[in-house]
Amino acid sequence: MTARIPVPEPAHAPAASQPALDQIQAAFGGVPQMFRAVSNSPAALQSMWGAFGALGGGAIPARLGEQIAVAVADRNRCEYCLAAHTALGRKAGASAAEMASAQAGQSDDPKTAAALAFALQLVEGRGQVSDADVARLREVGFNDGEIVEILAHVALNLFTNYVNVAFNVPVDFPAVKLTAR
Repeated sequence: MTARIPVPEPAHAPAASQPALDQIQAAFGGVPQMFRAVSNSPAALQSMWGAFGALGGGAIPARLGEQIAVAVADRNRCEYCLAAHTALGRKAGASAAEMASAQAGQSDDPKTAAALAFALQLVEGRGQVSDADVARLREVGFNDGEIVEILAHVALNLFTNYVNVAFNVPVDFPAVKLTAR
């Protein structure tokens, strides 16, 4: 697979991208291809990395964030994000079965199932949701801040999905098969 834009080695990325790339290197023990591709634009890299950091410190647990990510990735046919977030979800404590269910937008946990359904409604409806969609999240125990964070996770994942799909970024995580559609 050949990327549609350069995927520079970190040392060859723009100077203004170096601080974020150093942080990414420290967090991952390497710089994944997606971040290398985005490093062509220091502003885009800072935006993406900042969003990951902010949401990583939010109220939504990492495990749920990764479950949302695989559901969104599968809907957007993003093999890169599906692979990356499946690995990160396992690291966050989700079982392989839980991640596979989340990929399909499902969970045995009612709260997780509601978050996944809302996330997929956001993707499929291009942000168009109903009062009932939001009410379902409150009914299972999400507060308003958490509901906004679910939307923020979806938005960040749309950004990363589009980067990887549009630019054909090579996958550097263990592959996960997309669901058939």
